[in-house]
Amino acid sequence: MRDPEEGVLMRHYEVLNSDKANEDMEAIYKYIAETLLVPDTAAKQYDRITESILSLENMPERIKVMDSEPEHSKGLRPLIVDNYTIFFVIRIETVYITRVLYSASNISKRLSEE
Repeated sequence: MRDPEEGVLMRHYEVLNSDKANEDMEAIYKYIAETLLVPDTAAKQYDRITESILSLENMPERIKVMDSEPEHSKGLRPLIVDNYTIFFVIRIETVYITRVLYSASNISKRLSEE
């Protein structure tokens, strides 16, 4: 795909969610809708996270690899959306979404649960 403004060939990536990332998304929606009792907010939050995930089809390298270990060695990248963090890796022309976690949670512990 060419960037119409610059005529530069843009690489397009396939984006795939892991089962764990899908479970995370479902849990986020359910918590906001059923525990906090704000289903409209839950739907909007879900949509914002989904839109951000889909934005990774183009230029996912714009998000730098995490500095901490073992995340750095795995090539794990964090994309922050509101109070949530989307974690992903890039392999060839595919972006793999590994987790979607509440940013205030113990991220290191939750990532090691994979």
